[in-house]
Amino acid sequence: MSMKIRLARGGSKKRPFYSIVATDSRNPRDGRFLEKLGTYNPLLAKDSEERVKMNMERVQYWLSQGAQPTDRIARMLEAAGAMPKKARLNPKSAVPGKRMAELAAKKAARAAAPAEAAAE
Repeated sequence: MSMKIRLARGGSKKRPFYSIVATDSRNPRDGRFLEKLGTYNPLLAKDSEERVKMNMERVQYWLSQGAQPTDRIARMLEAAGAMPKKARLNPKSAVPGKRMAELAAKKAARAAAPAEAAAE
C-alpha cells in the first residue's frame, strides 16, 4: 500500500481550507483517510502562525513508515525544518515569453536612443 501525506480540500466555494492527511494514494483527494495530521488555511497571511498547523510527531511517524509527501506538503515540511531542502530546477520558468522579450528589446532600444543623443 503506497501511503501519501497530502491535502484534502474543505471549505466552501472560493474559500478553500485544507486538511493535511495521511492516506492511501489510491483514495480520492477528499475521500477516506487514515489520520488527520494538521490544517492549512491559504487565506491567512503567509507569516501567520495559524496558516499551517501540523502535528509534527505524527508526520514524522508517517514519514518513517514510508509515506511520501506531495510537493506542496514537502515544501511546508521544509519550511518547518522537518525535511532537508530539495534542489528544484525549472530553467524555463525564468525565461520570458516571446512577447515579453520583444517588449524588453523595444524598451532597451528606447532607453539607449536618448543616451546616444546626449553623448553627441
